[in-house]
Amino acid sequence: MAFYHPNCIDERGGFYHYYKDDGSKYQLDSRHLVSSTRFIFNYSMAFQRFGNPEYQDAVRHGLKFLREKHRNAETGGYAWTLQNGQPDDVTNHCYGLAFVLLAYSKAFEAGIPEAKAYMEETWDLMEKRFWESAFSLYADEATADWIVSPYRGQNANMHTCEAMLAAFEATHNKRYLDRAALLADTMVNRQATKADGLVWEHYDASWSPDWEYNKGDRSNIFRPWGYQPGHQVEWAKLLLILDRHQPAAWHVKRATELFNRSVPLSWDEQFGGLVYGFDREGKFYDEDKYFWVQAEALATAALLADKTGKDEYWQWYDRLWDYSWKHFVDHEYGAWFRILKPDNSKYDDEKSPAGKTDYHTMGACYEVLNVVE
Repeated sequence: MAFYHPNCIDERGGFYHYYKDDGSKYQLDSRHLVSSTRFIFNYSMAFQRFGNPEYQDAVRHGLKFLREKHRNAETGGYAWTLQNGQPDDVTNHCYGLAFVLLAYSKAFEAGIPEAKAYMEETWDLMEKRFWESAFSLYADEATADWIVSPYRGQNANMHTCEAMLAAFEATHNKRYLDRAALLADTMVNRQATKADGLVWEHYDASWSPDWEYNKGDRSNIFRPWGYQPGHQVEWAKLLLILDRHQPAAWHVKRATELFNRSVPLSWDEQFGGLVYGFDREGKFYDEDKYFWVQAEALATAALLADKTGKDEYWQWYDRLWDYSWKHFVDHEYGAWFRILKPDNSKYDDEKSPAGKTDYHTMGACYEVLNVVE
């Protein structure tokens, strides 16, 4: 948190979204919905943990920008990107709305009462524009005037599940928990049976796997090809969080299966760390190392160790932390490096471009604290 605060606060509104390794800012007028919402998450969690009133003020600061700049009051949609305070890409993404709901949930949890109405507003918007009751999943993308594309993806549904769990924890409104449970069941059970028991990323409009979508294109960080170990363990983590509130035997069973299959397959025995993706034959596809994959895996390992009592998960936890501490944590300036080459060398000095606010790493630490304290 010290890497970002108070350096990230733009007094003109919102937060700065681009940082070099040493914390210096660049692209000062560019904004992305994912970072705008994740900063609100960060500040809410930090306020709840440490009680610093500056953090609560930053939550309010972020909410104001989200409401006044990203949100379109006429359509209800949220601009994906802004330039100089004006909408740049006005595509509506369910992935983005998931983080909008997460941000509002965490803001309400941090003592900002008006955020509860914003949560309900976002539920209604997602229900109207993206929810597909015939499939028990959300569509993915729409134009500014809400023409929905035929692409379907698991990533938006995974983060919507996360947001629904957060909304339930903030309000105790069971509709959020029920929706999280339905999304989890549909994705890790029904859909996974179409993909050899793991969670595939991309689907067509009938929710059949699209095995070719983005194959060979490694530039789209929100829609990567292949099996993503980070998403397998993230689903496992969500199942374990769901189980706290609505226990069911299959939650732990599937969480264990997802972790036990994906983590050993993606561990790099030569250089350490989890690779970004593997193919349908279980071979490495993208051998780069991403910060968030390690963070989600170590958090899930801790939750599994606590839930199952099995030491093997603490061993994975220690292995992942040792690797991350050595290669990803910046011991000079703070925060985590973003992407490393297969041999753990750096690509560049851009630690946190838009999309990265260390929400994954801080969120992982909070989950681990839930277990060890």
